[in-house]
Amino acid sequence: MKVFNIVIAGVGGQGVLMASKVLAESALASGMDVKQNEVHGMAQRGGSVISFVRIGDQVYSPVVMPGSADILISFEPLEALRYVHYLKPGAMLVYNKGTINPSTVASGLATYPSDVEEQISGICGDAHGIEALSLAQEAGNAKAVNMVMVGSVLKNLPIDAQVVEGVVKALSKDKGVEVNLKALRGGAAAA
Repeated sequence: MKVFNIVIAGVGGQGVLMASKVLAESALASGMDVKQNEVHGMAQRGGSVISFVRIGDQVYSPVVMPGSADILISFEPLEALRYVHYLKPGAMLVYNKGTINPSTVASGLATYPSDVEEQISGICGDAHGIEALSLAQEAGNAKAVNMVMVGSVLKNLPIDAQVVEGVVKALSKDKGVEVNLKALRGGAAAA
């Protein structure tokens, strides 16, 4: 299998790293080679977080180069716009429609663009926004947005959904298993 590149972007505290781990562990459980890399410098302060997951028969580097990603999963619209340049032509973007003000907006130094979704659509022809927070709340916990977002791309991944569910079960704490599975399935249905 050719290398399949996934970029996951969001804001610190949204679960980007857990989503990345679920995808990487699922690919490993499917017998694929996996390389994973993340940048989460100011994540604890609500800063930008980006993670790369590369899967295939043989993967040599964990870094996804701009213009080569097959899928971008973004937990926030502005983060989608920030990292859309990683997508190759014709690739898919799924983003959570819920907004989180970056520190520059929260401090009054900048304004959140009112047309961020229009900008995304203008750049990426295969962009899909979903109400991930609502789906996570329906599943039982607002923090399950990450599993909603993973679920939203399941049918577009070279990984079987049952394998992903098994990994989610293994990685979730006892009380969170059912919520995470429900969120994962809700994201898949929303896609």
